[in-house]
Amino acid sequence: MKIQEEIRIGKLNLVWSYILDYENDKNPFQERKVQIYGWKKYTISNIEENSELIQTAALLNQKGIQKIDSLHIACAICSKCKYFLTTDDRILQRANLIDDIKIEDPIGFIKEVLS
Repeated sequence: MKIQEEIRIGKLNLVWSYILDYENDKNPFQERKVQIYGWKKYTISNIEENSELIQTAALLNQKGIQKIDSLHIACAICSKCKYFLTTDDRILQRANLIDDIKIEDPIGFIKEVLS
């Protein structure tokens, strides 16, 4: 909730991506889908697929990051985000293999950045 509030008031920037649209479109729960799309109005940019992004995702995939997760992280890297926040244990376990962005869970991010 703290991170969401910081985004709403403009203290943190949120980036959107085509892959987020893709995944959310597949969400079978309409209420969740609407809630997620509600965050789009707070974003500072919307990342579209491009060759640099695909190359970055391929490199991440070679490090053991699953394809869809590689695309999410590549979008964050290509948009020059400092952090990629996730609760996905598989991604967090491989975070030390990725130099281009700091991958953090929300609690760790709050402790490091917002406290």
